[in-house]
Amino acid sequence: MLNQYETVFILTPVLSDVQMKEAVEKFRGLILENGGEILNEENWGLKKLAYPIQKKSTGFYSLIEFKADPTFVEKLEVNYRRDERVIRFLTFKLDKYAAQYSEKRRSGNKKEVKEK
Repeated sequence: MLNQYETVFILTPVLSDVQMKEAVEKFRGLILENGGEILNEENWGLKKLAYPIQKKSTGFYSLIEFKADPTFVEKLEVNYRRDERVIRFLTFKLDKYAAQYSEKRRSGNKKEVKEK
């Protein structure tokens, strides 16, 4: 059975736009190659960090919401740790209420975009 997860990772700010997109694509591909299903992706862009990490005060934030086998999360996180472009990451399992909220939030965002 597939669980629903949300993963947020912060990439080092020294990357070019192309390098940042390549890094995000790598993790997207990893999810898909391992039988996962991507539900939502958000690029939050360059944001100020709450505290410096590796002497950096900003980072590129990315969120991917996906469904995957529970054993896959460890593999994903090992890949984050091995990738020098990733300065922080957090992956968590969504329970059914969080999944419903996330779905509502996504459909709400789409409506706002159409109205503008």
